[in-house]
Amino acid sequence: MIYLNNAATTIQKPPAVADAVVAAMSGAGSCSRGASSDDLAAARSVAAARVKLARLIGFRHPERVIFAHNATMALNMAIFGMLRPGDHVITTDFEHNSVLRPLHELERRGVIELDYVPADCAGRLHMEALDGLFRSNTRAVVATHASNLTGAITDAAAIARAAHAHDARFILDASQTLGALPVDMAAIGADIICFTGHKALMGPQGTGGLAVAPDLELTPLIHGGTGVKSADPFQPSSYPEHLEAGTMNAHGLAGLDAALEFLLALGIDRVEAHERALRERFVEGVAAIPSITVYGVDDGHDHTGVVALSMAGIDSSSLADRLACEFDIATRAGLHCAPRMHAALGTLETGAVRFSFGWYTDAADVDAAIAALTRIADELAGGSGAYGA
Repeated sequence: MIYLNNAATTIQKPPAVADAVVAAMSGAGSCSRGASSDDLAAARSVAAARVKLARLIGFRHPERVIFAHNATMALNMAIFGMLRPGDHVITTDFEHNSVLRPLHELERRGVIELDYVPADCAGRLHMEALDGLFRSNTRAVVATHASNLTGAITDAAAIARAAHAHDARFILDASQTLGALPVDMAAIGADIICFTGHKALMGPQGTGGLAVAPDLELTPLIHGGTGVKSADPFQPSSYPEHLEAGTMNAHGLAGLDAALEFLLALGIDRVEAHERALRERFVEGVAAIPSITVYGVDDGHDHTGVVALSMAGIDSSSLADRLACEFDIATRAGLHCAPRMHAALGTLETGAVRFSFGWYTDAADVDAAIAALTRIADELAGGSGAYGA
């Protein structure tokens, strides 16, 4: 199989990741729930992952790196933990439902008011509209670092500066970028960074979390056992226990620790350059197919290794099915949990097919996808061979 669905999850991972998970399942106990050598091994593994994650984002407070099941849970922890009745929030049309649905729920309850930085039909985010959206009660701006549909990278540092100029906080959803692009929490100015372990970080599913600035306190989303301060009737105020209730996913986090070790040794710059080159090769290749529309190609943004497209004469689901069934190429069709972005692009009814590249994608994979699309387009055109061999 040629796997081009890395924006959803990476299935090709460093071998050390699976090895670490198996070793943890065979010998790791319960983190912070005992003093045996196996329990201490689990605790050390989780602590090591915390330190490496902090190092990856240039964050000096590893104790404030909080682990969760995924970025969706982390974003819920940040959003529900920060916002209060009467708050106003700004987000963008680029957002995934992991951001949109928690905000919509708070809006429906009458807790917050909500505004959006708009995107246009070319896929460009209109940053010039941001300043005009702030109000006296704006509590936070929540924005993705990159669209999971077009790969367009936002100017996160500019968003952070605007938020802070209006005494608001900035929550950055780095689900699509952490591991694929250099992400520096201090340089960006993010107050919270939310991430997942199973995408570009190449760790196991069921891992993710958030990094919380030391001058920001969140109300816990989940209350329960922490393994420390058990006589306290309330969630401990110390971090990370303040936001981490319940038994940790020590097996998954051992795998994430191994993935982080691999990426720190490899260098994120190398990953970024590799995926950028693959994207450029793919976009250039499909440009020769007249029936294909690539979304966001002229949006003025830099991009991650993600491309969304449609082909005239075939719906997105059918195109993805043909790629999978006839060519063994895995992509993602539909709305990609990004309804506002599809609405901006005019693809809310039709969806699109997303190709997303990772560290283990190579040029031959890209060329095979171009050849498959060329063949399908040629067949739809009547087998004239107009689009190439």
